[in-house]
Amino acid sequence: MNQVPSYFHTQVGYILRIGLCAGAILYLVLLLLKLGTALNVISGITIAFLFLIGWVFGSLTVQVTPTTLKWHFGPGFWNKSIERDQIESVRAIRTKWWYGFGIRLTPHGWLYNVQGLDAVQVTDTNGKSTLIGTDEPEELVRALNPEH
Repeated sequence: MNQVPSYFHTQVGYILRIGLCAGAILYLVLLLLKLGTALNVISGITIAFLFLIGWVFGSLTVQVTPTTLKWHFGPGFWNKSIERDQIESVRAIRTKWWYGFGIRLTPHGWLYNVQGLDAVQVTDTNGKSTLIGTDEPEELVRALNPEH
């Protein structure tokens, strides 16, 4: 049964997308300058891979329903969820720039992020923390903890 979300937001990682696309285009231009118009299979795969990474990790969607917190990258890649009754605490935090983008293990738990330093730290009843990057940290905290 699908539940109506009380919170639904997709954050687009413009810096990541632009950087990967620019890298793919630069790589293509350099190949064309060096090789003329002949592209080999490895070069084509490399360029396609850069665009694929930008598409898959270029956005992060977070959804809060009455029973579940869910998130995924891009078109539904790496679906994760936590049942709301398993959430002990939530709080807005700032991550370190060196934690990066994508899926990263940090000293504070797994981080899922596409852009920026804002995140919500979700700690479950077992004490395990997960960091969910967002450009709307206060809204996500309110959706998960409405009495705040």
